[in-house]
Amino acid sequence: MAKGPAFDLSDAEKRDLVELILAGKTLPERYRFLLFEDKREVELVWNAKTRDVCTTVLPFQSLEHVDEPRQESDEKREAQGNLFDTRGRQIKGWTNKLIWGDNRLILSSLKSGPLREEIEAAGGLKLIYIDPPFDVGADFSMDIEIGDEVFHKEPNLLEQIAYRDTWGRGQDSFISMIYERLALMRDLLHPEGSIYVHCDYRVSSLIKLGLDEVFGSDCFVNDVIWHYQTSSGASTKKFIKNHDTIFFYARNPGAHQFNDIKVPWPDATLKKWQKDEEGRIYRVQNKFGKRYYIDPEGKSLDDVWDITLSSRTHERLGYPTQKPEELIDRIVAASSSPGDLVADFFVGSGTTAAVAEKLDRRWICTDLGKFAIHTTRKRMIGVQRELKDAGMDFRAFEVLNLGRYERQSYLHVGGRLTRVQREAALAAKEREFRELILRAYKSEPLAEASFFHGRTAGRLVVVGPINLPVGRLFVEEVITECRKRGATRVDLLAFEFEMGLFPAVLAEAREKGIDLTPKYIPPEVFDKRAVEKGQVVFFDIAYVESTPRYDKKNKFAVSIELTDFSVHYSQGLKDAAEADLKEGKSTVVCEQGHLVKVSKSKAGIVHRDVLTKEWTDWVDYWAVDFNYESRREIVRVPKGFGLQGYIAGVEPAQQELSDWEELWTGGYLFENEWQSFRTRKSRELELTSSTHSYDRAGRYTVAVKVIDLFGNDTMTLVPIEVG
Repeated sequence: MAKGPAFDLSDAEKRDLVELILAGKTLPERYRFLLFEDKREVELVWNAKTRDVCTTVLPFQSLEHVDEPRQESDEKREAQGNLFDTRGRQIKGWTNKLIWGDNRLILSSLKSGPLREEIEAAGGLKLIYIDPPFDVGADFSMDIEIGDEVFHKEPNLLEQIAYRDTWGRGQDSFISMIYERLALMRDLLHPEGSIYVHCDYRVSSLIKLGLDEVFGSDCFVNDVIWHYQTSSGASTKKFIKNHDTIFFYARNPGAHQFNDIKVPWPDATLKKWQKDEEGRIYRVQNKFGKRYYIDPEGKSLDDVWDITLSSRTHERLGYPTQKPEELIDRIVAASSSPGDLVADFFVGSGTTAAVAEKLDRRWICTDLGKFAIHTTRKRMIGVQRELKDAGMDFRAFEVLNLGRYERQSYLHVGGRLTRVQREAALAAKEREFRELILRAYKSEPLAEASFFHGRTAGRLVVVGPINLPVGRLFVEEVITECRKRGATRVDLLAFEFEMGLFPAVLAEAREKGIDLTPKYIPPEVFDKRAVEKGQVVFFDIAYVESTPRYDKKNKFAVSIELTDFSVHYSQGLKDAAEADLKEGKSTVVCEQGHLVKVSKSKAGIVHRDVLTKEWTDWVDYWAVDFNYESRREIVRVPKGFGLQGYIAGVEPAQQELSDWEELWTGGYLFENEWQSFRTRKSRELELTSSTHSYDRAGRYTVAVKVIDLFGNDTMTLVPIEVG
């Protein structure tokens, strides 16, 4: 808004403005304050700053539904209506969300996509807690236990890319990352909502200024100091660092919810006070003997929280940035009520989800790290079991991502185009995408137009469909084309393969003289920098074998035995590990599906011991869906456009929240009905599921999902017949 007709400008400034405008040049920053009203007294400025935020909206792909069956009385089941099936598994109502992916795209899709309507129906998002990646060396690394040894899992390439995007230009890129996400979170929050941002000395000043700019300084409520004891030794030339800062802001000034949190009175205080005949605590304040009573529930919590880490060893999951539950408990209890929706968009080991579930809050939690999602999944199954054993209520949760839709959005063709123009533009995009994949695979493109796309090390290379899983028909076509050309070796690259496709079709290919090697295209191919630097690794597919075990006494009952699992991973090189290893030390590397301990004696002699001696050593978690095709995967898209039309160029921001329709993707939701997994307390793994009894005779499809030590999942289908 202009200040007025005079603008308080001198004649020289007016001439300067006219010359700059006529020359088409950018006006100096100082004129913004001279010409326009601006309530910001202080502004954070960095290179390439922009107030634009992501507007991409993608459907969420449902991967898994997790719920412990409840054993409830008929009276309670009747009171709950039709929220649960006969086994006590939730089928309606809000299900908590655990989402894997880039939180920039997730936030944009939550803000303007169809899930926003579900969020509003749940009462809106009342609380956000985030602990963004300020501890740059530890955010994506993990220590994984293998027997008595520990393997240090390095960040995968997708996580390294996120690190580069966050810290590649130092503080400029960090504040760009967090600023855009804060703006998206603000727009997603309920008008009476609050946000807590956790940070330390490295970025606290930047985050405070960013929060002031995004939310407004008048929305600042508190900066909480979390004090912890990590060191008792002396510090050289500085005080020991033993605290983090948590900034607390309201969505709107003074409109936020706040519940007074009480903590016990210190023992020293209680010793100075007395108890009256009714047991109330008081002290005499003055010469007239007037009594002053204190609240027996404790004193109101101040903004310095002493929460030790050493007393929380029972919570530790091996996640380097894990926070104690007591810390998050105070935040959730202070700024939300039972039934409210809370969120954490950097969830890490899942502390926010665990606390929210225990305090009867609904939750949405996201993370870019696949291992973080896996760690949180296991933790939340444990919480469900804990609440179930205590006779307390809990909600189901679902695991989602932007998976195939994020991939398809890469092929987005926008603008007003005719059908012919759109088809031509899409073909060009697909061709460009295939070329990018071939470069990442270090494959030489074939000059002639043919079924095959490239060649590498004497092997033909074919890229499977970008938008669909590779199925049996496509593999058979690959074999046919090989035989036409007289080729015997081919690599098949794909984002997805149909479940149950391997290893049977590979055996068929070998019988026809074809050495066929299927490989997964990793999501890192979306990053051109990673492709150009040759950092993208294509992995062979993992194999799962499982066998149905029929109950001899009950013809409707069956259990599933996990009988084999194979992987082909590499991380770190033995030669490099040996060269860097100091005498008397050891390290663990992963090569071609084996974890190998490399040790160097004081005499300089190197020893290699394979740690993964059995296939079961690779299995961290496995689960069973006894009737896989019973629940279709449904997404909500703008009315009238269809799923593919939505992906191909609709602008979702123009849609009203209610102007959506539900469509079947052609896939099914994995109903996690039974699972066994390793924990830090127990490394044991059951290899045979519990027995499942079907209601009627017939043929069913059982899905078996295995998650390995790195958090990667593989699924296979097992056909069965009962009755």
